[in-house]
Amino acid sequence: MIPCFDYADYLSDAVTSVLSQVGVSVEVIVVDDASTDGSLAIARRWAATDRRVSVVAHHHNRGPVDTFNDGLRVASGEYLVRLDADDMLTPGSLHRAVALARAHPEVGLVYGHPLHVADEHLPAPRISPTGWTIWSGREWLADRCRDGLNVITSPEVLMRKSVVDRVGGQMPLAHTHDMEMWFRIAAFADVAYIRGVDQAWHRDHPRSLSSREVDPLRDLYERRDAFDVLFSGPAGQIPAAAELHRTAVRAVAEYGIAMATGCYDRREVDHDLVNGYVAFVRDAVEDPTSLDGWRTLIRRMRRGRGSATHPLYVGRRLARKVRTDASWRRWHRDGTF
Repeated sequence: MIPCFDYADYLSDAVTSVLSQVGVSVEVIVVDDASTDGSLAIARRWAATDRRVSVVAHHHNRGPVDTFNDGLRVASGEYLVRLDADDMLTPGSLHRAVALARAHPEVGLVYGHPLHVADEHLPAPRISPTGWTIWSGREWLADRCRDGLNVITSPEVLMRKSVVDRVGGQMPLAHTHDMEMWFRIAAFADVAYIRGVDQAWHRDHPRSLSSREVDPLRDLYERRDAFDVLFSGPAGQIPAAAELHRTAVRAVAEYGIAMATGCYDRREVDHDLVNGYVAFVRDAVEDPTSLDGWRTLIRRMRRGRGSATHPLYVGRRLARKVRTDASWRRWHRDGTF
């Protein structure tokens, strides 16, 4: 399914990347969300020339969630991919993911490494897998609750449609609808990662929804909302759901503390931003003093901008950077932080 809004200059690349996949039978459902730039005409030309392409057209802009869910209603495949119109699948992506899913019917979600690109130059993808990792879905979900992070972009995911039919489509979240859906699938099916390959190209550009509307503070609220929605739905019935929910909210709050603390690593401190982070933390948990880093943050706030050069905090900043770099290397290799 290819949701599209005003991506006429990218849409054909996305469609071609799917139709050129080998070893699988594909259908492409372009859902145009009332584009104003000719995207719908391009989609209809594709449908007129290739029977594998169909079009759903919105008369009014309804946003990414309804756009995906409308495509889901007409999808007939055994597996699903949500491919934004400005992204592309790499050669062999679907064949690799389907081979894993068919070998392991307990798996409901397969993902791999996405290549993030900022311009028209597409780096050559890796296309020879070195192996795969399969997690119990609930163990994978528990790990995401412990770190409070989304490890998936979007186009690198293949979903088993029977599992999606069971758990439902996307929920009305502004920016974390994908994240919540991945986690909901994991609550009821296993999760797999294809190692050593690049499964999709994801374009990072100023017109993308995430670039235009998400800032770090809003991201915290959105992530907390995703966990709230997740555990208020079917996932709220799995064993230890309440504890997983508390763990997830605490993890996001501790991330907020880290972001606020990081403001004091700069010579000029954005106090409004710090206050925003602090307000989020206080809103998220009843007792912030029980969270890792809270007391350090309070000390940094009392010291003010002078703490940026304090040897103790410089050392801690370097240690955080080492841990962060290690986490990103682990994500590039294994798909998790």
